[in-house]
Amino acid sequence: MERNKIMICDDDQGILEMLELFLDMEGYEVICEINSTNLTKQLIAHKPDLLLLDLWMPVLSGDQLIKIIRRTAEIQDLPILVLSASVDGPEIADGLGANGFIAKPFDLNDITSNIDAILKS
Repeated sequence: MERNKIMICDDDQGILEMLELFLDMEGYEVICEINSTNLTKQLIAHKPDLLLLDLWMPVLSGDQLIKIIRRTAEIQDLPILVLSASVDGPEIADGLGANGFIAKPFDLNDITSNIDAILKS
């Protein structure tokens, strides 16, 4: 069976490594991108089934990236799950057309249940 492909974009190396390890053990193919300016190019190249995206990153923030993704034909329908410590995170994610929101610090089970729900819909 082909594994679902998840791309993670976060500027925190520790979070990337922990999520990559966890999601790989859960049976997903995982691609990590720490540099938000490379993300659009990587998404088009790898065509993931879902993007886990941090909101607050240097250079290109998650909210800017969601706007770019939603305007880019090849990837505009990509499901996006936002991860953020921001109190306004849920409203921001919803307002930008993200498919879900998880507050940091997060529970790994929340992440898998959200991913499963989004991929099934």
